[in-house]
Amino acid sequence: MNKLCSLKEAVAEFVKDDDLVYAAGFTHLIPFAAGHEIIRQKRRNLTLARATPDLIYDQMIAAGCAKKVIFSYLGNPGVGSLRIVRAAIESGELEWEEYSHYSMITRLTAGASGLPFMPMNLTAAPDLEKVNPNFKRVVDPFTGNEVMVVPPLNPDIAIVHVQRADAEGNAQIWGILGEQKEAAFAAKKVILTAEEIVDEAVIRSDPNRTLIPSLIVDAVCRVPYCAHPSYTQGYYDRDNDFYLQWDEISKSKEDVEKWLQEFVFDVQDHADYWQKLGDATHQRLKIKDKFSTPINYGEF
Repeated sequence: MNKLCSLKEAVAEFVKDDDLVYAAGFTHLIPFAAGHEIIRQKRRNLTLARATPDLIYDQMIAAGCAKKVIFSYLGNPGVGSLRIVRAAIESGELEWEEYSHYSMITRLTAGASGLPFMPMNLTAAPDLEKVNPNFKRVVDPFTGNEVMVVPPLNPDIAIVHVQRADAEGNAQIWGILGEQKEAAFAAKKVILTAEEIVDEAVIRSDPNRTLIPSLIVDAVCRVPYCAHPSYTQGYYDRDNDFYLQWDEISKSKEDVEKWLQEFVFDVQDHADYWQKLGDATHQRLKIKDKFSTPINYGEF
């Protein structure tokens, strides 16, 4: 089934007020374009879940989209704090749940597997156990020792960015892998954004790169440069300058509102956003080609 649509159409159909939204990607392949489209469509009362919220959730919370954030590690990577999220938590405006990276992944893995939990050793964030009632201890029936568990996480919608996909939603990723597969399988609905839409034959030619199968995907959107200011391996580099700039912008509510107006509300879509960034940014984020060695799958 051809599932191609615009990102605007996908968000309009699948992201609703009060949803639990999971935007996947770990430093790499973060779907900023989808976050901006959610802001543009003025979704409200969302619960935003992510391992490392990154700037995408700082921006969405600044725009008034969220009532709660579920996270493991909170910060502007390599720079400092996410000022907006932190201020909203400290003021009591934003509900929150904190996990370790591994406990967040066990929540998604349990959700994807239809299990009540995935056990962890007691080294799994004992300090978080003191402040988060979702951390529980249960007895391992084989050894009698205690293990730590947290409940499954089943987002209403997962948004996953990939390098390439076919029109049905079979999607391939390379480079740093995050929790894309777990989030997609755990979610009730999946929006896929891709740098390229390719023929099914391209996907079939290299099946081991196919991380997400079409059977769990609801919408496929071609969105080049979707991950900016994050990066997509093989397509463009991380915009480290913008991460530094956002640290300054986010010091002032007026500057944040001005940036959101100029780069989110006043542009039609992500293609307009990318053009607005200008040629100097485009050139700075260009990468050199570095191809992997071909392999022979053989034919019988």
